[in-house]
Amino acid sequence: MTKNPIFITSYEFNDIIINDMVGNKLFCTFVALSKLDETLNILTNKYSILYDKIFVLESIDTDELILTYNIDVVNTNSKNALPNTILLHRKKESNTLYTINALNALIKELNGGVLDTNYKVKWEDHRNVILLTQEGGLRKVHTKIHNIVKV
Repeated sequence: MTKNPIFITSYEFNDIIINDMVGNKLFCTFVALSKLDETLNILTNKYSILYDKIFVLESIDTDELILTYNIDVVNTNSKNALPNTILLHRKKESNTLYTINALNALIKELNGGVLDTNYKVKWEDHRNVILLTQEGGLRKVHTKIHNIVKV
């Protein structure tokens, strides 16, 4: 049984229309271990995966897996992302993944409740973390590499 699951219906998921995007996008798909092989198969058949890698991360706090991968949206035939998938951004120096909503929530948390777009986040404090929002609140998912799948 998963405690504090990452992917639930009240999460910040929405239907991502891929064909309206341009270029290279970083996606994140949340999956149970029992669905890993099936999901990897779907991803590799559905998308043009850039850099020929899918990173399989595991949450330190739950038994869920997080797949991160870049797709070439220009050469992708599919219109919608897989279920339980979100668009992320990444700070390479700390390997922090985040949504814009989560970044805004983090800044408010660190800056006395004030959203200041010029606020400098100390990314090293969030090394190997995915920053998400859930029901309006900030959630920090600590991760480690489970596997790197070459496609």
